Formats: sequence, C-alpha cells, structure tokens
Amino acid sequence: MVVGSFLLASCALATYGLHLYVLVWLFRRRETSVRAEQRELIDRFAAETAECDWPVVTCQIPLYNEQDVAERIIDAVAAFDYPAGLHEIQVLDDSTDDSRDVVDRVVSRLRDAGVDIQVVRRANREGYKAGALAIGVEQARGEFLAVFDADFIPPSDFLRRAIPMLVENKKLACIQGRWGHLNQNESWITRAQALGIDGHFAIEQGARAWNGLLMNFNGTAGVWRKAAIVDPEVGGWSGDTLTEDLDLSYRVQLSGWRIDYNLELECPAELPGHVNAFKSQQRRWATGSIQVAVKLLPRIWRSTLSLGQKVEATLHLTHYTVSLWMLLLALVARPMLIICMEGQQFSDWFWILWGVIILSAIAPAMTYGYARWVLGGGFSGVKLIPQMMTLGCGVCVNNSFAVVRGLFARGGEFVRTPKSGSVKTAVRRSSYKPVQDSLWMIELVLGCYSLLSFVYYMQTPRWHVSVFLLMYGIGFLTVGWMSMPWRGAQKASPTQDATRDDLVVATAVGASAEHGPQALNGNGTASSNGASAPGGSPVSSGAPIATGAGAGS
Repeated sequence: MVVGSFLLASCALATYGLHLYVLVWLFRRRETSVRAEQRELIDRFAAETAECDWPVVTCQIPLYNEQDVAERIIDAVAAFDYPAGLHEIQVLDDSTDDSRDVVDRVVSRLRDAGVDIQVVRRANREGYKAGALAIGVEQARGEFLAVFDADFIPPSDFLRRAIPMLVENKKLACIQGRWGHLNQNESWITRAQALGIDGHFAIEQGARAWNGLLMNFNGTAGVWRKAAIVDPEVGGWSGDTLTEDLDLSYRVQLSGWRIDYNLELECPAELPGHVNAFKSQQRRWATGSIQVAVKLLPRIWRSTLSLGQKVEATLHLTHYTVSLWMLLLALVARPMLIICMEGQQFSDWFWILWGVIILSAIAPAMTYGYARWVLGGGFSGVKLIPQMMTLGCGVCVNNSFAVVRGLFARGGEFVRTPKSGSVKTAVRRSSYKPVQDSLWMIELVLGCYSLLSFVYYMQTPRWHVSVFLLMYGIGFLTVGWMSMPWRGAQKASPTQDATRDDLVVATAVGASAEHGPQALNGNGTASSNGASAPGGSPVSSGAPIATGAGAGS
C-alpha cells in the first residue's frame, strides 16, 4: 500500500513535471514567427482600416462589492482609444454595499462626458459571474465583447491591438491577453505569485495556442466574438462550475472555434496580498478546473481531436491534482523510510524512476525562470524560485481539499478574492477581509511531520532524497503560520496609503512599467456571493503553485 502510493504519486508528479519541458519546447519553436506575424497583422489592419470601419465593441465589467477598485477599472475602460460611437461599456453590477453608489456616481460622470456606458443590475445573482455575463451578452450591441475584472487596469490601446486579430480570422472565438502585475513587489507572496503567473502566460498559453492545442480564456483581459458565445453548439456562459471561463473555452473549441493568444497584449492586475486571499482564490480555481475536467473530459476523448490534443487537454484540466500528489508523497515518505530500513530491497528501476522524478522537479524552476527572461526580466526569476516553491508547497493542503471537492460537487458558491486597489508604489488595505478557514492547523501539523521525516532521512544512506521534505516542511509551516486567524489581515503602512487620484496616476504608468461574490457580514468577514472573478482563472500545468495556475480559471 505504502510503496504503491509512493510510486503512484511519484509517477504522476514526474508526468506533470516532464510535461513542462514539452511546453517550453513548443513555445520556443513558434514564438519568434508568431509574434512577428501578430505584430504585422495589427499594424496592417490599423493602417488600412478607416475609423468608421472598425467593429462595434462592448466592454463588460462584472462587479460585486468592489468599492476599492470599481472607479479605477471603469475609468480605465472609459479611457480606451477607440473610434467614437463604436465603443459600448456595460458595468454588470451585482453589488449590495456602497459599491453601488460608487458605480452610479462614476457612470453618471462619464455619461455627462459623452461616454456610452450603462449599468446592468439583476434581481438576483443566479449563476454569479457567468450569470451576469450571460445577461450582458443578451443586451450588448457589440460584435465583440471584451471582459475586464475589477482588479485589472487595461491600457488605453488594448482594443486597438486585440480587435484586428478577431476581424481577420472569422473562426477565432477569443483573443487572450497577458496578465501583468500592479503590485508584485508588495510582499514575498505577491512576488511568488507574479513568477507563477508569468510562467503560465509567457510560456504555457503560447505553447498551446500557437501549436493547435486547446487553451483557455483566463476570465479577463480578453475579447470574445459574440457569435461564438451564442452559438447553439456552444451553449453560452454556464454557472455549473466555479471556472466558467475555462468551461466556455473548451466548449467553444470543441464546437470548431479557435482561441488565440497575444503575449504582447499586456493587461496589469492586482495580486492577492494576503495568504488567505490567495488560498481562497486557489480553492476556487482548483475546484473549478476539476469540475470542468469531470464535465468535459469524456466529451473530449469522444471527439475527433488528435491524440496529442486529447492528452494535452487532460493534463491541462487536471493540473491541480499536482497538489494532491505532493501531499500524498509527503505523507508516505516516513513509512517508506521504515520499509527501507527493514531491509526491503528495491530493483534498479525503482531508483531510476526516482532519478526521473528529480529531473521533473527541476522543470518548474527552469520554466518560470525562463518565462521571466522571455519577458525581459533577465535572470530575476531564478532568485524567486525558493519563494514560489515555499508558497506552492504550503498551499498543497488547501488545494488538495479543493480538488477532492471538485471531483464530487457541481457548481458551488463563488467566493470572491478581496482587492485593495494596491499598485507598485501605493499599498492599500482592502475594505473586505478574506475568508478564514481552519486548514492552518493541518498545515502546521504536516509541517512538523515533514521536518521530522527530513531529520530521519538525513540519518540514513538515502539522505539525498530528503530535500523535498525540507521544502514541504518550510512551506507548510510558513503558510500555516501566516493563515492563523489571530494574525489578522495584511496591513499597509499609513504612509503608503494612496488617495484615489494617486492610484489613477500610478496605474497610468503601471502597464508600461511592469515587464514587457462577497459582501461584508456583521463581523467584517466576506460572504460568498457575487459576480466578479478577480484575476479570472489561469490554468497552469505543472508547478506546485498554480497561479499561472491556472489557474484557469
């Protein structure tokens, strides 16, 4: 039982790790040519197309209780450089707190300035973000629909660079942009997340999109063709999973449409600054991606897709199980040592397999280090690998519970990640507290268990295989300690608090400076309803931290 569990977990982790090498190779073989082709297409379209011939675009901003960032995102979208009369804005506002007043005030101001903007509110929040977007699709007059979550600040030329690719390719359902970072230097947690997200967007998305593989819309910072969403074979937005974006992406591609990716179409976003906010986000992405796998993998394997496409889709949709395999490996490490010390011999293939596992364990570090280099950050990603590994190992318990839930539960409450409005030069405290769970106790216990196992291994001839136990121990203890309820929410220095005007100025330069549903309860915690999916859901493929994770969704 112990040996079987060890082998199963090791083989699974080796598979996902080696898969990253394949993605890096796929990215490298097409990067130069595709990026050049995309630049040429965008420039040619802009030069040859009269202003009046650009298509009508509807920008959708799904919101739920976002008083810290609502004005910022609405103003950013209203400032888009796009032909007059062809740009419509929908604020899909499901808010129940003071955010409604903020939205009404901003929209009224913009209307007085001549902006085509409307607020869409529903009688209920059925379907959460998916439900809000579905209502928006019905009312939108645009041929194309751009989606931006509240924590993003898209650059003013976003539509100018996205729309040409959709107009020129009639089978293209969606163009996805790359997430940048507004506050990556806020803490070691945000720096680790930024590196993971860079790996997903700088390597994985391009590897899939540019090689005929199925990829995902990340829930935000992308533009959809309305005809693809309302295609009867597709079925439109659905709220039966927690990752509506990933679900729609795969259904669209299974119906014959394509999704493409533009690495140079950057849209900076705020990263969760508190570990509990990050864990809440990861739980949603992990549960949702597994729900989509359960829902669509049978259909994928019955489809006419090639074997390679089916295998890649399977690895993509099930990537969050990496956390489950890592947790299992940590649990069986000590029993495995006892078996070895009792004199049980293993054949050479067993230790060869372990060598393959070590090789695969290097893959995430190589992939994310290379991703930062691709984005012009040189070797800066290398020094962040320990931080990313600490955070990734630390959330294994959190994500494992979410994976198991995704296997058996359909739908669920949409727990929104609180945002504060922080940017790189101004750290602010959010008006909303992240959801607190009790997993920190399990994380602390597992941290001690892993370190104890590490000490035992160091006293045996097999000491060299104990390094991963040290990483687990540090990760579990760090995340568990930071997740304790009495540690409170992350605090911003009073001298760093920014006025809204400061934030507008900071975000105006943020896009170029970076390389390349909850309401408050009476106790101040957040309830789990709403429309906005902050940061959408990246779906990553093999790192222990699936923020580029995605996460996807």
